[in-house]
Amino acid sequence: MDRRWFGTLLLASALVLGAAEPPAKATLEYSKAVPVVDSVGEDQAVAKVIAPLALELRSSFGRELVRCPSGLFRGRPAEENLLGYWVADLMRSKAAQVLGVPVKVGFTNSGGLRANLRPGILKVGDIYEVMPFENELVVAEYTGAEVVQMVKDGLLRRAGEPISGVKAKVMGTPEKPEITVTWSDGSPIAPDEVVKVALTDYLLTSGDGMSAVRQGRRPITVGIPLRDLLLDECARLGRLKFPLLAPAGGRYEFSPEVAQAIRDRRKLSW
Repeated sequence: MDRRWFGTLLLASALVLGAAEPPAKATLEYSKAVPVVDSVGEDQAVAKVIAPLALELRSSFGRELVRCPSGLFRGRPAEENLLGYWVADLMRSKAAQVLGVPVKVGFTNSGGLRANLRPGILKVGDIYEVMPFENELVVAEYTGAEVVQMVKDGLLRRAGEPISGVKAKVMGTPEKPEITVTWSDGSPIAPDEVVKVALTDYLLTSGDGMSAVRQGRRPITVGIPLRDLLLDECARLGRLKFPLLAPAGGRYEFSPEVAQAIRDRRKLSW
């Protein structure tokens, strides 16, 4: 199935709906909520256009991709977000492959991952549940200081966002946490070093509550929807008869006191 079905569906619907003559004069009216219940009739013209696309979509969603023996889960606060790590690793490696240059960091938001991958055979529909949005992979430049702040913003927002190439330690107490952010091999991050970061167009433009993310410069659109990236990787592993396994963890480390405070949803003095 062409994964751009959604855009095709919208375009087809727009063409059908746009066939009617526009009103002679624009008017401004108050909106009225209409509950979607069985009594609301179906637009037959739109339904006729959508029907073959919906049939293709339903059949494609059941296509098997790859075996995932242990599943990939987002984790609770202060736990490993292995699903997010897998996505961030893919973003980083794919961006480096397409651009032909090193991409030091992969960064995404756990709020954009809407479902876990349960153990078993993964299907196309499972990936759509994880990533229902049309976000695209982009690469932007940040200084080392901005990367560190990006990680700290993620800690403040969701106790750590999915990341690749970087690790963070939060030691001390909830009242006085000690945050250390390094590259994944433990080497220090030079504040003035300029590096490339793989992220999504949504994050780059909105920041999702993390102001440092919006500071990215010289953005490059890779031209790959994030969902396609996940689908292609699962299909590749499936063709090779390889299972989808969890990536390396340990990207965030918390002292016992800080971890307990996060689990209790207590406010921390970042």
